[in-house]
Amino acid sequence: MFLSVFDLFKIGIGPSSSHTVGPMVAAGRFVERLRQQGGLDRVASVRCSLHGSLAWTGKGHASDRAVLLGLAGAQPDTIDPETVLTLVHQIDAEEQLSLGGTHPIGFRRDDHLVFDFGPALPGHANGMIFVAFDAGGDMLVEETYYSIGGGFVSSADELANRAGAGSLPQDDVPFPFKSAKEMLEMGEKSGLTIAEMKRQNECAVRPEADVINGLDNLWRVMRTCINRGLGQDGRLPGGLDVKRRAKSILQELEKNRQSNRRYYHDIMDWISLYAIAVNEENAAGGTVVTAPTNGAAGIIPATMRYYEAFIPDANQEGIRTFLLAASAIGGIIKHNASISGAEVGCQGEVGSASAMAAAGLAAALGATNMQIENAAEIALEHHLGMTCDPIGGLVQIPCIERNAMGAVKAVNACSLAMKGDGTHFVPLDAAIKTMKKTGEDMRSEYKETSQGGLAVNVIEC
Repeated sequence: MFLSVFDLFKIGIGPSSSHTVGPMVAAGRFVERLRQQGGLDRVASVRCSLHGSLAWTGKGHASDRAVLLGLAGAQPDTIDPETVLTLVHQIDAEEQLSLGGTHPIGFRRDDHLVFDFGPALPGHANGMIFVAFDAGGDMLVEETYYSIGGGFVSSADELANRAGAGSLPQDDVPFPFKSAKEMLEMGEKSGLTIAEMKRQNECAVRPEADVINGLDNLWRVMRTCINRGLGQDGRLPGGLDVKRRAKSILQELEKNRQSNRRYYHDIMDWISLYAIAVNEENAAGGTVVTAPTNGAAGIIPATMRYYEAFIPDANQEGIRTFLLAASAIGGIIKHNASISGAEVGCQGEVGSASAMAAAGLAAALGATNMQIENAAEIALEHHLGMTCDPIGGLVQIPCIERNAMGAVKAVNACSLAMKGDGTHFVPLDAAIKTMKKTGEDMRSEYKETSQGGLAVNVIEC
């Protein structure tokens, strides 16, 4: 099993990888299918229906906007967030969009974009059905897509055949570990670290220079996101009137530093600050990196910024090692469980991100493979059972603070693991299996539908 670091870490826009990035990608895939079949010019109208969690929290996550933009040819990794509202308003005002950026068709949101609050589609909680019609009203093409977490999209056929996006046959990479047990065994046999094995896997499918440049670019986008978030104030969109806090927290920490009034917990405050900065940017629809999802996008960048700012011998190679080791853990989690909040709750998003961050930090600090696996296990274990209950269907409360806590837990898990020799009672594979089973047992109200937990109890109070 091989899942590239560049599949797990994707550049996109907020507020949600499942609800924003995924639908935009799915819409783009549908247009490309029409183009490949030679039927694009025959299309007079397109209808899209959103199901399950995409229906229940789609408006709060801007899923409707994402579909419009994807049909119009926009891509999540290249679109300028500053242009989104202008493009959407233009489509709504003209009641027309340019399919794939080349073929104008009529489009009225009320008629052509449906939030279906009935039963979810059978494949996944995040389902979409796209249908294209000709001028006579006859159906040309119909396709079902599922947004399965982290911006990954599968058609109904791909999901049925378990064709995971970005995965390659085992023989195509030198270290095709699909479990933590296999990862440790391969590391022991080869004498390589987890990051070194992951690097060799990446270099089996693309030139090493592209791998290095790609890793550096991921950190550049993450770092830019942190810095932008630290400089913004005002209120987040969506109706909850949530005040952005990163800038004021930064000012307070800087004031303490300048006056030499420091506290032992200041480092935790800095870690939390970096995570909050990223997730406020995500909530505002800014450019972020799925790590492995948008809802958990602040944890890994915050932990990496901690490494860069507070570890005396931190360097760029350590950053690359961090990302490679983190993606190795993330690939195992995705392969054996899920990173989708709509499928397994927030344990699959924040829990997975915290495990990846703990492993990445441990690797950057020179931990053994067993210590790295232990760090990931500690972080994941202590997120088991975490529900996904966003108030108002927005990635704001409790999501932003939850990222701060996940980042702090990651550093703590790394520290605990590196205090030992790597031996521990609960294997990472067992924690992953438990997370999957817990998600299966979790009621749908607690899996990104905003029908339970804080999403209803705070409103009731």
